[in-house]
Amino acid sequence: MISPALLFLLVVGTIPLVSLIVMGLWRIDLIGFKPDAYIGFENYASMAGDDRFWESVRIMVIYTGSSVFLQLVIGLALALALFRPMRGQAILRIALLLPMILAPVAVGLTWRTLILTPDYGILDAALQVIGIGPSPWLTDPTWALVSVIMIHTWQWTPFAFLVFTASLHAMPSDPFEAAMIDGADAWQRFRDITLPLLRPAIVVVIILRTMIALRAFDAIYSATGGGPGTATEILNLYAYRVSFTSLDLGYGAALGTVLLLITAVISIVVFRFRQSHG
Repeated sequence: MISPALLFLLVVGTIPLVSLIVMGLWRIDLIGFKPDAYIGFENYASMAGDDRFWESVRIMVIYTGSSVFLQLVIGLALALALFRPMRGQAILRIALLLPMILAPVAVGLTWRTLILTPDYGILDAALQVIGIGPSPWLTDPTWALVSVIMIHTWQWTPFAFLVFTASLHAMPSDPFEAAMIDGADAWQRFRDITLPLLRPAIVVVIILRTMIALRAFDAIYSATGGGPGTATEILNLYAYRVSFTSLDLGYGAALGTVLLLITAVISIVVFRFRQSHG
């Protein structure tokens, strides 16, 4: 009964994945003078001396770690703030979830043209009201990286908010009532009851959001194009440029395989950590 579904997954998932790994073992340079050939792990050996590769990995780590951490903290804070019934709660929740349903390309273009435009953008206009001058959000390397982290955090914090809201509503009330009877304050209840019960949800958010952040492309490409220079060029974007701008498909496939391995290792480590502290 499940054979059609398994066949579909094989066609759309496994075969392209295997093709990517195999291509990484070949020299496929569409603008080079050497013929295509099997070169084994030479593409991977070339990465050791590729400064641009290591820089893209560094940027990817900063981008992923910062955005996932911010999504966890802000998402949990919003879920706790809107946990108790209040007037207009449904409207607030809908408003918080809206960024998540937008296309990443549209989000990147919106932030680039309406929010982060120097002097005339919404963010600079708001900061100038309180006496803070305009900032080179997309032209300075440091500010550009901060900007793409803000964009990713803004769009995907609603996912963490949604998961934490569902988890909070599914918690049993007995431990909280017992803690209140014993005189535990709000911080103690949060630290000793809420956080341990939220641990499975936190693991889910970390894994899913990390996987998405590692392969982020659309919003960064539409907002900064990986620039200025290579200031916001994460590994996924570097692999794209190598494959479809430099037309070195073999090396680009090897870069994609490395990204796949990094994602798999992080997922395994988080799962093992969850099991050992469960």
